Amino acid sequence: MKEIGIGLIGYKFMGKAHSHAYRDAGLFFDLPAVPVMKVLCGRSEQPLKAAAEKLGWQEHETDWRNVVGRKDIDIVDISTPQNIHRDIAVEAAKEGKTVLCEKPLASTLKDAYEMVEAAEKHGVKHAVCFNYRKLPAVGLAKNLIKDGKLGKIYHMRAVYLQDWIIDPEFPLVWRLQKSVAGSGAHGDLNAHIIDMARYLVGEFEEVAGVCETFIKKRPLVKETGLLETGIEDKKKSAETGDVTVDDAALFLARFKNGALGSFEATRFAAGRKNGLKFEINGSKGSIVFNLENLNELDVYSTEDPEYARGFKTVIATDPSHPYAANWWPAGHIIGYGESFINLVSDLLTAVSKGEYPSPDFYDGLKCQEVLSAVEESAESGKWVKVKE
Repeated sequence: MKEIGIGLIGYKFMGKAHSHAYRDAGLFFDLPAVPVMKVLCGRSEQPLKAAAEKLGWQEHETDWRNVVGRKDIDIVDISTPQNIHRDIAVEAAKEGKTVLCEKPLASTLKDAYEMVEAAEKHGVKHAVCFNYRKLPAVGLAKNLIKDGKLGKIYHMRAVYLQDWIIDPEFPLVWRLQKSVAGSGAHGDLNAHIIDMARYLVGEFEEVAGVCETFIKKRPLVKETGLLETGIEDKKKSAETGDVTVDDAALFLARFKNGALGSFEATRFAAGRKNGLKFEINGSKGSIVFNLENLNELDVYSTEDPEYARGFKTVIATDPSHPYAANWWPAGHIIGYGESFINLVSDLLTAVSKGEYPSPDFYDGLKCQEVLSAVEESAESGKWVKVKE
């Protein structure tokens, strides 16, 4: 069977999730090619070496440039902070590699355009890791909408709520620095629900948003280097530094098909750990999804008999649901990590067949255009058209 060499750049939170996917995809999917975990890349030698051994990588490397140029690497997987997505992706494209990039695609809209241009110029395959698309319950939502079960879509409201930086003494980790992260809750969390909206409802027409930074200064981290979220190491200095990203971002939206949307992302929702939730209302019914119950989709249909109407919870584990047939018998749920396995299996299948994966850099760029328009609106106080 054909082998596909993988070079993964980034080894912490997302690196672990992606490693899990490459390692285990073949257990559940009949892949046309075998992913070979060639090299794991990061900046710090000792923790990187330990991670490579633990996660199952053949080698480790501290310079990403030495990864993208290797002839035995077919896919370059970018799981780093956003500030270097563009540089790695452009160089990987020059080397003729397929590129998988974590979301958001880039720190800025300009970088996102350059990544797409490089991929087009060098004719390489590309994908972006909007992994929540790959959950069976979300796939079921997509099919219900596509089959007209909700009728004409009127509304989508979505939130992504976390609370991990609500403590003012939480240190100034990289996710709170614009030079590294690009933006705060907006790019990190709104990116997911923006993509979900595009996937399920359609393209955005215009937006009106507000952004807020509640805690303006935070203690500096004593150690240098990039921590993932800071949760694993909260050692801090007596000195403080400026928080240069948003803590929360909210916006209204009009879609090209006439639907209305509201979106909220925050890291200041006490008690919410990973609270992505959306509701879509149409002329024939509604659906509700909650990531913290990711195997379930609540469905309401006006076509049910009046005496039997009400939201019904569908457990999306039946073989008829997207991806579910590759997992366990009906009623046996899957988890967060399995969304990455579903995505990687699609990626490997597409690449081995010479096809383009989905979602791709174009999806990442469309999301970035919405993110950028919201930021522009927050600065101007006006509705802003989303670029096409």
